[in-house]
Amino acid sequence: MNLEKESSILTGSPAPSQDDKTMALVAHIGGIIVPVLVPLIIMVTKGEKSPWLRAQAVEALNFQIAVFIAYIICSVLTLACIGALLFPIVGLAAVILGIIGGLKVNEGVSYRYPFNLRMIK
Repeated sequence: MNLEKESSILTGSPAPSQDDKTMALVAHIGGIIVPVLVPLIIMVTKGEKSPWLRAQAVEALNFQIAVFIAYIICSVLTLACIGALLFPIVGLAAVILGIIGGLKVNEGVSYRYPFNLRMIK
């Protein structure tokens, strides 16, 4: 079965357009370059037109907020020397998961990060 058909059957909404997929890709991968701002702009500007795109932008935004909080925690833990070890791990995880998320949504598949603070609904 086609991924787009499968997506529409599972969600009850039409399959995402190519523009929606591209914007969702930008939301996930753009968060690597300009954290929080890129997914927020996409959510606000394009989110009303496509519920699927809004959901993906919110997922990316929540993940970027969680990464930001992890960086703050790493900064505090730097005083105990463990934070310096955690900084690259958090950064690498953010890059890898952002790329995976971008690739999945570009295929039209909804992506949820394995660990995320879902503060924005």
